[in-house]
Amino acid sequence: MKTFPFYKQPDQMDCGPTCLRIIAKYYGRTFSLQRLREQSGISREGVSLLGISEAAEKIGFRTTGVRLTLETLSDVELPVILHWNQNHFVVLYKVKNGSYYISDPAKGLMSYKETEFLKGWTNSNKGDESNGILLGLEPTPSFYSQENDKEAGIKLTYLAGYLFKYRQLILQLFIGLGVGSLLQLILPFLTQSLVDTGINTRNLSFVYIILIAQTMLFLGRLSVEFIRSWILLHISTRLNISILTDFIIKLMKLPMSFFDTKMTGDIMQRMSDQGRIQSFLTGSTLSVVFSMFNLITFSVVLAWYSTSIFLIFLGSSLLYTLWIIVFLRQRRVLDFKRFDISAKNQSAIMQLIGGMQEIKLNNCEQQKRWEWEGIQANLFKYSVRSLSLGQFQQAGAFFINEGKNILITFIVAKSVIDGQLTLGGMMAIQYIIGQLNSPIEQMLAFLQQLQDAKISLERLNEIHEMEDEEPSSRTFSHTLPLNTSITLSNVTFGYPGAGNEPILKGIDIVIENGKTTAIVGMSGSGKTTILKMLLRFYKPQKGEIRIGASTIDEIGYKYWRSQCGTVMQDGYIFSDTIAKNIAVGQENPDIPKLLNAVRMANIMEFVQGLPLGLNTKIGQEGNGISQGQRQRILIARAVYKDPEYIFFDEATNALDANNETIIMENLEDFFIGKTVVIVAHRLSTVKNADQIIVLNRGVISEQGTHKELTNRGGEYYQLVKNQLELGN
Repeated sequence: MKTFPFYKQPDQMDCGPTCLRIIAKYYGRTFSLQRLREQSGISREGVSLLGISEAAEKIGFRTTGVRLTLETLSDVELPVILHWNQNHFVVLYKVKNGSYYISDPAKGLMSYKETEFLKGWTNSNKGDESNGILLGLEPTPSFYSQENDKEAGIKLTYLAGYLFKYRQLILQLFIGLGVGSLLQLILPFLTQSLVDTGINTRNLSFVYIILIAQTMLFLGRLSVEFIRSWILLHISTRLNISILTDFIIKLMKLPMSFFDTKMTGDIMQRMSDQGRIQSFLTGSTLSVVFSMFNLITFSVVLAWYSTSIFLIFLGSSLLYTLWIIVFLRQRRVLDFKRFDISAKNQSAIMQLIGGMQEIKLNNCEQQKRWEWEGIQANLFKYSVRSLSLGQFQQAGAFFINEGKNILITFIVAKSVIDGQLTLGGMMAIQYIIGQLNSPIEQMLAFLQQLQDAKISLERLNEIHEMEDEEPSSRTFSHTLPLNTSITLSNVTFGYPGAGNEPILKGIDIVIENGKTTAIVGMSGSGKTTILKMLLRFYKPQKGEIRIGASTIDEIGYKYWRSQCGTVMQDGYIFSDTIAKNIAVGQENPDIPKLLNAVRMANIMEFVQGLPLGLNTKIGQEGNGISQGQRQRILIARAVYKDPEYIFFDEATNALDANNETIIMENLEDFFIGKTVVIVAHRLSTVKNADQIIVLNRGVISEQGTHKELTNRGGEYYQLVKNQLELGN
């Protein structure tokens, strides 16, 4: 009977899209998780049932969301998606003999009795009176007309390419392993000769010769092991850097929208997955080759000594292997749980450290500590389950392994007593068995690490499968058109999340070349969103943005941003010198340009008051700076870049009136010939703009100059009146 499909959710918030992927697979279509994520409007909080429904209809399902009792559930056509434990989604695919069969993206294929099922589905113990929520899905003809998504991403065969770069070192490694194996192969024969010839004949000279030979073999093996360790360290270090660098390169090519839907802890955990892959490639993969060589060689020698003992060893080793394989599935489940909890733990620690000021100001130390302790309790539970599984596996493995050793010891001892085997032969066999146990354990460890590497690859593939912000398959322009005016035509945009109202609704704006455009309005009206769309963090859901006669999509992302000088509300200050924070990305800043930028941002007096001046280190690892100083450094950064376009988002809101006046006067000359967009609450910052656009709940309510809008007495006038107290 065909097993119902199952996919593992890479992250805790991926249960909804993964359930939809499972049901699509059941009906014969394969869709990538990333595609379903995008279509369901996933955010950092995950997805809603509405989001899953919308994604399902986009791929050709007819959906129905209902609340049912357990009795009426039997009338529903399965499979369906259930809202589970009030914070999760699972697929119910079969009900039989009082058991409810579920494909759970977090746990696997599960079955529950009625009471357990009710508790999970309704989160209540009210029995028949309880209602549960489900989403029914029925494929339409358009579903079957869709093409399967091709599986992309990196695979283990691709990772072998990293090893190929170091093929000469790996060849030396294999030569060393081969020499070490041959040296080990001589030892059982020397042991037998020592006992049977040296001791039985009482030939002390022969014993000396054998001992000298064994000593030289031990020294040889030790030398080979030392050289092997140095080569392995070199390969593993270089390999780890290569894999991690490629991951960071890929991460930096992704659009900004990706980072809006990912917790920092999730990304950090994926970076730690690189270490598991590197360990698998340089440790397990190379060691298993050596183990296979030893296994085959010593198995042949053991069979030559005694066929019956070889068959006992072979049978017990197969039993030992099967016992370990039984636990691989449960290890996989625990590994995904470890990933989720570790990601939460990492995010919580970063919040505790980064938010310490707010924690102290709000006297919530105890609450935040309890939240962290709750995560530690979950980590402890995971550790207990992991230890229990390991101990149970170890107990069975130990019983099989030691039982085999005891049985073989009895057989060889009996053979010596019966005269079928010499005492030296018995010692040689015991040595061979010892040498064979190690390869078996290494090969089983290889299976476990192979599973870990595959799990890590699954998580990394989520990143590698995503399309780059600037795909290499497309050609982008790296010049600006002659007319550099910006036009937004009927632009509509809403942030990810099903049911979210659009932030911008049908926006039409012309930002003229060489002019200053100001955007004002209440908080949440969409001002910063327009700026982020101009910086291409997001794409319009409807409408288009044009630069002259070209759409903004035709221009390369990196080139476009090289033409933009930006000060955002949440601009970042690096842990580096003031000079390198202003001239970001330049190893040797242009000193005259740097001093000009410092002067325009009115931060010269602050810099001159520091012992090291522009070389003073600031940021998290350097001197603390005020919000006003931070904002002026960000303004100096934009000025130093000397771009074609200037985008300011509340660039002076942390400045006092005197500093703001000086900086705006300094910038007037700098703005000449540049296209400037200023988002501000402070109307004193925007009153000299060539045009002012007033936003209200995502639509343009007014547009004109400061004088025109104040004379009109509308919404802008009310904003001016409230701030400047102009009176009636």
